[in-house]
Amino acid sequence: HGMILKDASAYNLAFHQGRWRLLDTLSFEIYEEGQPWVAYKQFCQHFLAPLALMAYQDQRLNLMSRLFIDGIPLDLAVKLLPFRSKLRLGLLTHIHLHARSQTKYADREVSREQVSGKFSQNALVGLLESLRNTVKGLSVKTDGTEWAQYYQDTNYSENAFEGKKALVAQLIERVQPETVWDIGANTGEFSRLASERGIFTVAFDVDPGAVSQNYIQVRKGKEENLYPLVMDLTNPSPALGWAHQERQSLIERGPVDLVLALALVHHLAISNNVPLATLAIFFSQICKTLVIEFVPKSDSQVQRLLASREDIFINYTIEGFEQAFEQQFDMIEKKPVAESERILYLYKTKH
Repeated sequence: HGMILKDASAYNLAFHQGRWRLLDTLSFEIYEEGQPWVAYKQFCQHFLAPLALMAYQDQRLNLMSRLFIDGIPLDLAVKLLPFRSKLRLGLLTHIHLHARSQTKYADREVSREQVSGKFSQNALVGLLESLRNTVKGLSVKTDGTEWAQYYQDTNYSENAFEGKKALVAQLIERVQPETVWDIGANTGEFSRLASERGIFTVAFDVDPGAVSQNYIQVRKGKEENLYPLVMDLTNPSPALGWAHQERQSLIERGPVDLVLALALVHHLAISNNVPLATLAIFFSQICKTLVIEFVPKSDSQVQRLLASREDIFINYTIEGFEQAFEQQFDMIEKKPVAESERILYLYKTKH
């Protein structure tokens, strides 16, 4: 169409109705023959460097994008990438040699007139095709992480698992939410109880492998209402950018109509030492209604958490849980999960 993008920020994109969408229409400008792509550096820092680090080192390195709001600096990416990444022509060109060029010309002023007319359209198309092929050549393993195989390793019987799904579905039907956050969603098994009803659902999980599997399923199934995101609830996304106002914190993005917190409380209260009363305050800030599962100490999953540490959690009981949450919520329903000692609660915030 004779146009080009002058920006290549990852923040210009959003995942909407199962597809990535470019939001910043002001990024489009008329292409001028001979001009280089001014967003080349930004694309490499916002997209190529994070993807390469995830593919060659560890998926969790993508979280560096939260530290560097204008993309991961290429000189830093070079230090973190293994030598074998240089054997890929695209990574050698667009990251390693690009970083060296940035260092070489860091103190030199190069005007637009000096490069004008020296970068043909064919060269531009070649550059873009090289970037496309480099990105397509990167892949990330989605298994082998701590919780990616959670549903295969769970202690539920098949009847208990299906019974829990039926209970959660009933509670969702009762609330009739327009927006749902499933926190600790794993691969989205329970998230889909909401999203398949046409409810916009964000599926958060700390495990990047589980979130990747969820995302792949969304794309393959062309699902439009499920948004998988990596998030550590013990260190959620803060407000970012200038004056803390460019990007909102997690709490500022709520409250949503309904939060699902299934098989989560014991990890927060025992593994991360978060008091139940503190948990209740947090959940009351991000939702209007809450479906939450209490997993008692007698459950094998909790026993596994306590196996290597002293049990100092004297308030981690059904009574202690209900007392803590009823400071912030009104209990609407309390349902036992069949063939287990777990309990599902439906709460509504007091404010």
